[in-house]
Amino acid sequence: MDNGMQVRRTGWVRVLVPVLVWLAAAGQLPAASAQGWGDAAAGREIADRWCAACHLVAPDQQQASADVPSFMEIARAVEGDFAVLEGFLIDPHPPMPDMSLTRQEIRDIIAYFGTLE
Repeated sequence: MDNGMQVRRTGWVRVLVPVLVWLAAAGQLPAASAQGWGDAAAGREIADRWCAACHLVAPDQQQASADVPSFMEIARAVEGDFAVLEGFLIDPHPPMPDMSLTRQEIRDIIAYFGTLE
């Protein structure tokens, strides 16, 4: 990965982490583990289909957009507080497109994130 790609990715994480911390401090994010959220294997399939065009969704993925955080970075940023991901995926914000995921698909993706911690 070139340094420009790493700098842009780090910039995204620097924006995402403080927002997550603020939400947690405001009591908006009940602590949860990915266990019991859904089916991690199904979540990986959904991530490969819908998310891999922009995000690195797995450690073995070779290519993704330079200016979006990897799933591994997001998993580290939420520190096991997966409710924030649920809220974000229910009501995504630009630049992420609205993929109209079902509640079960969201729970499956969150379960997959739990395998990346």
